[in-house]
Amino acid sequence: MKKLILLLTILTTGFSGISQVSFIPEFIDTNHSDRAVVDMNSDFLDDVVSVSTTTIQIFFQQPNGTFIERNITTTPADNTPSWSLAAGDYDGNGFTDLLYGGGNGVTFMRANEDGTAYTEDSFPQFVFSQRSNFVDINNDGNLDAFVCHDVEPNVYYINDGAGNFTYYQGGIGDFPTGGHYGSVWIDYDNDGDIDMFNAKCGGGPDRRTDQLHNNDGTGVFTEVGEEAGLADPMSTWSSAWNDYNNDGYVDVFVGNSVDPNMHKLAINNGDGTFTDISESSGINVMSATGIENCSYDFNNDGYADIASNGNILLNNGDLTFTLYENVLPSNNGSFGDLNNDGFIDSFTGSTIYYNDTTNNDNHWITINTIGVESNRNGIGARISVTSALGTQIREVRSGEGFRMMSTLNTHFGLGADTEISVITITWPSGTVDVIENVSVDETITVTEGSTILSLNDSLVNNLILFPNPTSTVINLSSLDTFTQPEYSVYDVQGRRVMNASLNTQSIDVSALANGAYILKVADAQSVKTQKFIKN
Repeated sequence: MKKLILLLTILTTGFSGISQVSFIPEFIDTNHSDRAVVDMNSDFLDDVVSVSTTTIQIFFQQPNGTFIERNITTTPADNTPSWSLAAGDYDGNGFTDLLYGGGNGVTFMRANEDGTAYTEDSFPQFVFSQRSNFVDINNDGNLDAFVCHDVEPNVYYINDGAGNFTYYQGGIGDFPTGGHYGSVWIDYDNDGDIDMFNAKCGGGPDRRTDQLHNNDGTGVFTEVGEEAGLADPMSTWSSAWNDYNNDGYVDVFVGNSVDPNMHKLAINNGDGTFTDISESSGINVMSATGIENCSYDFNNDGYADIASNGNILLNNGDLTFTLYENVLPSNNGSFGDLNNDGFIDSFTGSTIYYNDTTNNDNHWITINTIGVESNRNGIGARISVTSALGTQIREVRSGEGFRMMSTLNTHFGLGADTEISVITITWPSGTVDVIENVSVDETITVTEGSTILSLNDSLVNNLILFPNPTSTVINLSSLDTFTQPEYSVYDVQGRRVMNASLNTQSIDVSALANGAYILKVADAQSVKTQKFIKN
């Protein structure tokens, strides 16, 4: 590798004292124009990927931060990822597959059983692809695919469990002439199922009004952008979702693509609505516009930052942000940890921008997820980390920003904290894994249902008779199989919010906030658990 002279430095004063974050560019000999940062071989080290019509070039990261190059020849792809690239292991064999979103259609590249070859699967339907994602749309444990359509209703591909897709169009973004640009899959209402925000652009106000699609838990999606406060006709290509105030709900930054005065930061109120705090947050000092927006904690201070078209809005921890301009290329690049040091780097063109950590003693944790009942990558899982700083949340996603594909590993900054009291992973299946007393500055891998406190082994669907969802009371099935049982209710962060002896067949949950919960009923011999929704 050839070291470049340029050094880009950001200085920020955070809650853990003076923290310096700098990016050092370093050349890497990528040959192709469509690129990603993602683990391709299940060693949970982020790799550098570039593709062409007939080649997938992978620089496999080694534990010491060096790379080994491999070029894999493929049959000529009908479509290249000229508009977006997504990645995920959709057949569960341990090697990452790719989705090419092209201007005329969609091509899947499926890795074989040892990752040495790929099989092309191109669909004949015309799709003017924009953002693409891998996501389990129907929550059957299989990874599906979704593609924004620029000139027609959106399309998606449902996985039969063997890695074979069936094409569908409509139902999740149906504007007849499209304008669908930047999809991101998030659980904005904390009800345990995956929803979708669609950043929109082009044409009249009706065509370019952003949409929020609420999942009712059965795979039926309803557009609720207006009532949520996110139906803006602003012309945007992407949004950045994260919990910017660490209150347990994901918030959103929507980057305007044409008007620098119309960037929007909206805070999740926890009741399905959002409040625009753009003016007080300081984000509108940023004059740049563009198409790429996403969120990571770049200085590991425990507060999620925003990357917007090469600029970084550093989170001050009080819902205000400090702008640092032109610290990365204007397309942001793909993000991941490319030298295994616990800090988020960027890659674009033929350059890795290493996040240099001089004078920064902030701590971190990286969590890798392996699904069992859920999809193998754990895409759609909600992860919370609790330390002295408080509780932070992240979601495992494939396809953020507009074009780029970034890491599937989940990263948290921890500031000065040297111990994590609890990590909770709520999987798409409803399984909850809890890991206590975790050391910082390490990477851990969690397999679904593997922890002692996992609720997986006893997950049932007949513990609650009715109603589910409920607003007041849940009525239980017979308790004859239990002797002096107790019940506990856990929220999606794994926190126990109710606990008592159980001597009736009904439980009053009216005092709970709206959202998804796990009910656990246990005695000395057995445990039964079931997910329920409070609304």
